[in-house]
Amino acid sequence: MSAIEIPKKSTVLVIGGGPAGSSAATILRREGHEVTLLESSKFPRYHVGESMLPSLRNYLKFLGVEDTFSNHGFLGKPGACFKLVPTLRESWTDFTALGPGYSTWNVIRSEMDEVLLRHSQKEGVQVFEETKVESIEFEGDPKTSRPLSANYTKKDGTKGNIAFEWLVDASGRNGIMSTKYLQNRQMRENLRNVAVWGYWNDVARYGVGTKKENSAWFEALGDETGWAWIIPLHDGTTSVGIVMHQTYSNKKKAQLKPDGTKPSLTEHYLDQLQHVPGVRKLIGEKGSFIPGSTKSTSDFSYSATQYSGDHFRIIGDAANFVDPFFSSGVHIGMTGALSAATTICATIKGQIDEKTAQLWHDAKVGIAHTRFLFVVLSAYKQMHLQSETIIGAQDTDNFDTAFDMFRPGTSCRSLSRFCNRRSSSGFCNVPTQ
Repeated sequence: MSAIEIPKKSTVLVIGGGPAGSSAATILRREGHEVTLLESSKFPRYHVGESMLPSLRNYLKFLGVEDTFSNHGFLGKPGACFKLVPTLRESWTDFTALGPGYSTWNVIRSEMDEVLLRHSQKEGVQVFEETKVESIEFEGDPKTSRPLSANYTKKDGTKGNIAFEWLVDASGRNGIMSTKYLQNRQMRENLRNVAVWGYWNDVARYGVGTKKENSAWFEALGDETGWAWIIPLHDGTTSVGIVMHQTYSNKKKAQLKPDGTKPSLTEHYLDQLQHVPGVRKLIGEKGSFIPGSTKSTSDFSYSATQYSGDHFRIIGDAANFVDPFFSSGVHIGMTGALSAATTICATIKGQIDEKTAQLWHDAKVGIAHTRFLFVVLSAYKQMHLQSETIIGAQDTDNFDTAFDMFRPGTSCRSLSRFCNRRSSSGFCNVPTQ
């Protein structure tokens, strides 16, 4: 913990030091504003979400940390491979189609997030780890008035209060503003998913010896209940995960073993590999599960009715979350960070009024979320109805044409051309369990 005392007042307070929070803090500090960031954990800290999108490189360049990131040693990722129907050939989306500068990485998130947070410190952001924001003080009604200060608790039990002019809530899924004060978070029932994953040694990498080498692999479960991922990492391990709706997950976990006992989390996890032959092929005979590495989390999808208010912005998972499929979390988080910093700076400079700035931020964060949501729901529709062609052209053995749309510089909404069934809202429906 830093020996510097947390200030009594800061122009901007950022809650949370993940990619969204650290990015917003860096941009605001570079614009000359006093920025204090409070993070409840001690970095490096574990976090799932190792698969990145090509947009990351552009954000890193803008933040001034691209070279540091590139030199860290993360595993280069030229694209991603998707097998949504077991009987059809997998489709690969080429992130480098618009040039080598559009490649990205598979990352160990504890290392990636620390690179970004330390960069914020180098830029002059006052970062205080192991400091949890417990509550926020408002000018009046929290749902309609301006936040003025935050009450925090340090790891040693010391409590304090910091006043601010502007608040950026990047507090992750806990989302203190949305859940505790605005109470406007809306859960998406058909994407109430659960993820279980673990780490392996000696797993083969997809596309070795080709331009596809080190791509992430995503495969639908053959029983139409979810999907799996394989993400190779630069430390030699491979992340292998399973995602399915909570209803399916609970039903499978409740199935008794031959001896009449319930399976452990690891046993449940390993049992799901029977449904993904492509994953099993990559694991092969040499792949070995690392004992004790099994983890699980609820990957519930949600959004909110607003992502800003008088002198505050909400970004990252504190604002919304689509789904782990298509790896949109960091992209949406950093998009929100740039939006938050831009609208705050513009308001401070008098270039725009605060109300208009709020509307712009709400639209930017909301649109980023919705575009990925459409693609995710289309893919889930296909994975849940594998006997039908939902995306792509009829009478083909792949979804290449559809996945050509999912690349740098192409709007995710373009995939709508290949969705054969659409609900009245314009989104493909995933059966609600």
